[in-house]
Amino acid sequence: MTKLSNAQIAWRAAQDIHDGAYVNLGIGFPEMVARFQPEGRQAIFHTENGILGFGEAPAPGEEDWDLINAGKKAVTIKPGTAFFHHADSFAMVRGGHLDVAILGAYQVAQNGDLANWSTGPKGVPAVGGAMDLVHGAKRVAVITDHVTKDGKPKLVERCTLPLTGVGCVTRIYTSLAVVDIEGGRFVLREKLAAVSLDELQSLTGAPLHLDGAVADLTVPEV
Repeated sequence: MTKLSNAQIAWRAAQDIHDGAYVNLGIGFPEMVARFQPEGRQAIFHTENGILGFGEAPAPGEEDWDLINAGKKAVTIKPGTAFFHHADSFAMVRGGHLDVAILGAYQVAQNGDLANWSTGPKGVPAVGGAMDLVHGAKRVAVITDHVTKDGKPKLVERCTLPLTGVGCVTRIYTSLAVVDIEGGRFVLREKLAAVSLDELQSLTGAPLHLDGAVADLTVPEV
């Protein structure tokens, strides 16, 4: 089935970040969102290890490994970049000073519950800073493939994996659709034109509700 690449999902999520927003991007795939800021808009990126307002990734071979984000990726600094203690970084998160957090997911439930960590064979020993982000940021969005590698839905009635946060997600950008969470249900906003509503529903683990017209999910080749 036709689906968006990770870069295209990240591009779509970036279009909804307003100019001047304070943004935290989850480790891994969500970090890609920073590459696709719309022209004329500039987000201010925050990382839990204590940097605010850092710049793009350096060119290969030009990394300064004293300058890294929470995912241990090299970053650059620019005028106005701030450095601070790890505890102060989490005070910003817990104090509600972030406009948006964009995270990956294993599962998202129709009531907004998020599971994005696991203690399985390839899991990590703890949930980490994500549990602070999902309840400290003003808006929490998820970017993810619509299904797992073995074809199981990631959008589900109820999460079966350990929860990162309860009722925290408001929008999901997937490889097939853009889905809002409103009133404890999935509301379909956009979908790929090549995918029918019935096909999309068969790949979703809870009912998809419609609230007006569903727009075509269109993205550039990135």
